[in-house]
Amino acid sequence: MSDPTRSTDTKIVAIANQKGGVGKTTTTINLAASLVAEGLRVLIIDLDPQGNASTGLGIEGSAREYTTYELLLDNVALSDVILDTATDGLKIVPATVDLSSADIELMSNEKRSFLLHDALRQPLMDDYAFDYILIDCPPSLNLLTVNAMVASHSVLVPLQSEFFALEGLSQLMLTIREVRQTANPNLRIEGVVLTMFDARNNLSQQVENDARENLGDIVFQTKIPRNVRVSEAPSFAVPVLDYDPMSKGAKAYGDLAREVIANNAKLSA
Repeated sequence: MSDPTRSTDTKIVAIANQKGGVGKTTTTINLAASLVAEGLRVLIIDLDPQGNASTGLGIEGSAREYTTYELLLDNVALSDVILDTATDGLKIVPATVDLSSADIELMSNEKRSFLLHDALRQPLMDDYAFDYILIDCPPSLNLLTVNAMVASHSVLVPLQSEFFALEGLSQLMLTIREVRQTANPNLRIEGVVLTMFDARNNLSQQVENDARENLGDIVFQTKIPRNVRVSEAPSFAVPVLDYDPMSKGAKAYGDLAREVIANNAKLSA
């Protein structure tokens, strides 16, 4: 059954992988910036206690008075937690290390899996008219990640081009299936994107072949290359599109954004 409170215009995408270091936050930031470059309005929800998406977009610790912690656990209004970034059209709900205790605190709440879902459906969300909301999940399959999946239309999975890359996906897919069965029957896979891809490396080629053989069409055609400009951009607190728009990394995230837009256009048709 469709959710009547869910905007048909705003696409909510959880970016998740329980493995750390796969390019999850990098993908969140740079996909968001690339969607903005396509003329769309985007909100990032930083749901990782490390707060790397917030730091990577230049949000100082002193500016994070209200964060995703207060949004989930203290019923703080979205208007109090949404912050502007240096990129016009891109906003963020920041995170701090306070979020690391949220998983335990959520356990006693009977609506523990739906708190983010409800927060993102406050009436004032219509005032912002976001085209996409990207949720940067923590590197674990905990209650925060479940909240993201319950709140989302789809899950985008960054997959590092390395040995054993596919092995961790089975647990993630099981979690997605459980969320479909219990809380969000319409949750779908947005796609799997290969990150840190090195076309000169036989291992990267093998990971791509294995991924496409096992996962089929859900693997994006776009591959994100291993690129020094992508790695450097966070230290300047900007997306790679602003840091070096002509770099291979910036161009790849632009391609990914257009692929995401095209896929959602097909679903809406």
